[in-house]
Amino acid sequence: MTSYRKAWRGKQKAIIRIFGDWEESYNQLSRWLLALQHFFPGTIVEMQTKPAYIGDQLAQDRRIFHRLFWTFRPLIEGFKYCKPLVQVDGTFLYGKYKGTLLIACAQDGNNNVVPIAFAIVEGETQAAWSWFLTNLRRHVTPQQGLALISDRHESIKAAIRREGSGWESPRAHHLYCIRHIAANFMRRFNHKEGRRLIVNMGMLIPILNPLIT
Repeated sequence: MTSYRKAWRGKQKAIIRIFGDWEESYNQLSRWLLALQHFFPGTIVEMQTKPAYIGDQLAQDRRIFHRLFWTFRPLIEGFKYCKPLVQVDGTFLYGKYKGTLLIACAQDGNNNVVPIAFAIVEGETQAAWSWFLTNLRRHVTPQQGLALISDRHESIKAAIRREGSGWESPRAHHLYCIRHIAANFMRRFNHKEGRRLIVNMGMLIPILNPLIT
């Protein structure tokens, strides 16, 4: 019988044979992004690299991947017809080089979720969130009076408070995601009825204040 470890290693070898290994994929990233912009006009790409080191020595002719932001023209145009709110969140990437995927989403008139921008960064740091939110503001969401919804991550709050972020009041208004608040409440108090009441209070806000619907 094949062990789990042997099956996992076989799967990894198959992935490498079909898609290439991690190093090859990162080396092809610049060419892939250029092709994306060529075949999908209006695609926005912002990539940052940083110096490469071999041991303690700086490699003079090499740089390595640091951050990537991208979005597509249909998403930029589509946001103009969405509700004036943006929700941002991040999720960990699992693999050889780790990192975090940041996503910004909007909501259309039928309450459908619309992704509008993406980024791969080193982690949920203040610098990474500032960079993502700056590019989001510049390329996708220049409108005034938007509501920015997030969890209560300190890095996001610090990035928004930074002078010139573009997300400070009155240009935009930072709101907390009610489901994150409810999840945090549940982890601390383990009270299902209390969690239900918190979510219901959040659902009442659009009724009491129709301007944010």
